[in-house]
Amino acid sequence: MIQISQTYIAPPDAGWQEFTNPAAAVAQLEALYEEAVSFLTAQFNAVMAGERPTSRVRAWYPAIRLTTTSFAKTDSRLSFGHVAQPGTYSTTITRPALFRNYLTQQIGLLIQNHGVPVEIGLSETPIPIHFAVAGRSGVVIPQEGVLDFPLRDVFDVPDLSTTNDDIVNGTLVEYPDGSRPLAPFTAQRVDYSLARLSHYTATEPGHFQNHVLFTNYQFYVDEFEAYGRQALADPSSGYTSFVAPGNYEITTLDGDLPHLTKMPQMPTYHLKRPDGQGITLVNIGVGPSNAKTATDHIAVLRPHAWLMVGHCAGLRASQSLGDFCLAHAYLREDHVLDDDLPVWVPIPALAEIQIALERAVERVTQLQGYELKRVMRTGTVATIDNRNWELRDQSGPVQRLSQSRAIALDMESATIAANGFRFRVPYGTLLCVSDKPLHGELKLPGMASDFYRTQVARHLQIGIHAMELIREMPIERIHSRKLRSFEETAFL
Repeated sequence: MIQISQTYIAPPDAGWQEFTNPAAAVAQLEALYEEAVSFLTAQFNAVMAGERPTSRVRAWYPAIRLTTTSFAKTDSRLSFGHVAQPGTYSTTITRPALFRNYLTQQIGLLIQNHGVPVEIGLSETPIPIHFAVAGRSGVVIPQEGVLDFPLRDVFDVPDLSTTNDDIVNGTLVEYPDGSRPLAPFTAQRVDYSLARLSHYTATEPGHFQNHVLFTNYQFYVDEFEAYGRQALADPSSGYTSFVAPGNYEITTLDGDLPHLTKMPQMPTYHLKRPDGQGITLVNIGVGPSNAKTATDHIAVLRPHAWLMVGHCAGLRASQSLGDFCLAHAYLREDHVLDDDLPVWVPIPALAEIQIALERAVERVTQLQGYELKRVMRTGTVATIDNRNWELRDQSGPVQRLSQSRAIALDMESATIAANGFRFRVPYGTLLCVSDKPLHGELKLPGMASDFYRTQVARHLQIGIHAMELIREMPIERIHSRKLRSFEETAFL
């Protein structure tokens, strides 16, 4: 029965219910969410057909709430799955079916670690109509001015004043109702990013895998597709399908993948496994702005790790084209994150990721120990926002690069690592030297062609193998405590 008040029409509210079974709790979240978006879609379709409602139409995001009165001691090795002190904690939830495995795991840890039930009910945050109908077949939100009345007079629309990164940035400690954040992102923030992901990557969020590779060249995409097709031909690989922009999906080596006439800004490809533990490759193109945009939105999917595998300028005379650079520190001159993560914040290397990358290089190059130094250096990677930095007065940039002990320079790696740190997503960087501008070896067409032909496949294989090594690690080990601040959300 529809709930009608003086100010709005809404679905019925059954109140809050307690759950000690995480699967049952998630099932309730899914039921509440589906009821809300189905109601909004039906009301929206009626309005589009000419039926003007007499009141506002409104439905709310479902929410999770946990209350504990104990300073219960939990396993100190865990960086997530528990709250730090007594109180009430809550979060709004969107697309629970998409996040089913994640939510089941996180809720299960809360119940296990605190010995209290979680509560599931409706929040006080309305679902914007744009997000409610997103992905619904045949439903399109008209542009402003098409209707003879403002859409916001009837439905809730996205509210950017409450769609932000205050939780992950550490500036939101408590909600207006007195509860503390339970998860790093609110439902509106997640919906905002899911919509942007579809736009920028031309693939649906459901295709994204838990291990994400970022690159800055199309050559890696071509090799990734070739690798993916071969993996599909091998039943023992564990990979079951390959998805390209446009949501085209193949399950066999010779499957047809049409190419879009107009490619998205960040073409994305997914080598999938049934459990979501496959690999996603995102071609972010060139520049820190793209790197920030991609990671801002992929972060809401809570991936287990993301790595940058792209090209860089080698800064040392001893380096050769094709050598690898494993970042263990970052010089941040990209500036796109200055307002969210000041440059005085150190971005540490994560031991588990570093070990996986080094082992992957050893496996692909067949070099070990001291011999590995022939093709790989470990050191500081500098990221800059000026693609033509070589044309500046060299006394300034070169001195800073030398003082920082930098071995490589690019335009994306520090941004991706810093956003991984900010969003609590394990990160790493392995770059490949494509030019040495300080030493007279510029990226010229002839040199580039030979370099790409001989190095890209090997570099990509290293990135893929590193991700497969990371996949074998327990999730508790990957998500390091060094990514967590003094007071963290219980959810990853």
